[in-house]
Amino acid sequence: MSVRTPPRLLELAGRSLLRDQALTMSTLEELPTELFPALFMEAFSRRRCEALKLMVQAWPFRRLPLRPLIKMVCLETFQAVLDGLDALLTQGVRLRRWKLQVLDLQDVSENFWMVWSEAMAHGCFPNAMRSRKPVQDCPSMRGQQPLTVFIDLWLQTRTLDEYLTCLLLWVKQRKDLLHLCCKKLRILGMPFHNIRNILKMVNLDCIQEVEVNCSWILPILTQFTPYLGQMRNLQRLDLSHVDVSHYVSTKQKEFVTQFTSQFLKLHYLQELYMNSVSFLEGHLDQLLSCLKTPLKILAITNCVLLESDLRHLSQCPSVSQLKTLDLRGIRLANLCLVPLQVAEFLLGKVAATLEYLGLDDCGIVDSQVSTILPALSLRFELTTFSFCGNPISMATLENLLCHTIRLNNLCLELYPAPRDSYDAGGTLCWRRFAQLRAELMGRVRDLRHPKRILFCTDYCADCGNRTFYGLEVDQCCC
Repeated sequence: MSVRTPPRLLELAGRSLLRDQALTMSTLEELPTELFPALFMEAFSRRRCEALKLMVQAWPFRRLPLRPLIKMVCLETFQAVLDGLDALLTQGVRLRRWKLQVLDLQDVSENFWMVWSEAMAHGCFPNAMRSRKPVQDCPSMRGQQPLTVFIDLWLQTRTLDEYLTCLLLWVKQRKDLLHLCCKKLRILGMPFHNIRNILKMVNLDCIQEVEVNCSWILPILTQFTPYLGQMRNLQRLDLSHVDVSHYVSTKQKEFVTQFTSQFLKLHYLQELYMNSVSFLEGHLDQLLSCLKTPLKILAITNCVLLESDLRHLSQCPSVSQLKTLDLRGIRLANLCLVPLQVAEFLLGKVAATLEYLGLDDCGIVDSQVSTILPALSLRFELTTFSFCGNPISMATLENLLCHTIRLNNLCLELYPAPRDSYDAGGTLCWRRFAQLRAELMGRVRDLRHPKRILFCTDYCADCGNRTFYGLEVDQCCC
């Protein structure tokens, strides 16, 4: 930007060009670089399609972050940008200052363009534009120069929205001229033949995060599994509500073998979430043995596991560096073994790294808590401990709180309301609950200064939620 030209005058001059429809290739060649973001945003909001086409062909930045603007306009304006890219891809029409390599359709802040425009007008270059290097993020793109399109895919309805439909059709017709890359893939519901067609267009080794939350039957899961193995840079996998229990055991075994073998190809996996997944029962060892790198997060929730599964978990090398372990809702064939296996796991594998431990709704009772206490009191890095929904007494709860006294990093503790707070019919007695909390408050503060301790009730039969209360008598943290 010229030091003689105030930023506001540059903006007015650019808008004048736009208003008078005087924007041409030659004027864009002379247009100050810092004016491009504000002028492009203005053209987009005013639906100046011809101006958009020209600006794309002269774009002086490596990246064009289009996602925040799409939400403001009609499909015609989006198509104008694609038409401008067509001139680049098929005709080679571009100005000398053109640097565009990435069309970015990933989610960013709603006010991204406003902040960027103001920063550029004042001679600044935001870190968000300086540091993001998508071509390097996708190994298969290295050393190649075609246009790369980045998008987050949320496949959650039976039909695609009009923008995604338009984009995918455009990509399909130009597959030799560009690369479609997706870092985050979320599948919440869509016919699998549509999903398969989309996956065939995407560079699968660019995908870093996958969430699948669909009640797929076994044949569909079997079709999806090979695609998972091609996501070689996957870092996070979240799989929910998979029930194959009604299939004959031979079919289940074949699927488990096929599914777990894909993990041999996932050398960058760091976070694994498995919620309500039926095929883990008796087969967790197959999955764990295929993990190639240490996990940072492991969440196995609302699943049925056997004693052998927890034993394999405690012995698995890939869980030795966990920061988060979540075993909420684990139902075991022999509940008396839960604390023994968990204690072994805590003592043996995650002594120096564990920061979050979730043992909600594991059915742990008074007689079992003492087994886990020595291990728990040695977890010095622990910042969050969640133990809600386990039916324990006031005496056991007090003992548990006393054992966490040495955990100086503990910031949040979540415990169940003691069973002494409920009547014979399972209804919470509020007066009794308040009295017990007051007693706990006095006992805990005699020993240490807790940062935050919350007690939760059982799930409400009407709303299905829990209510959380602090140590203070009238403190509710709903």
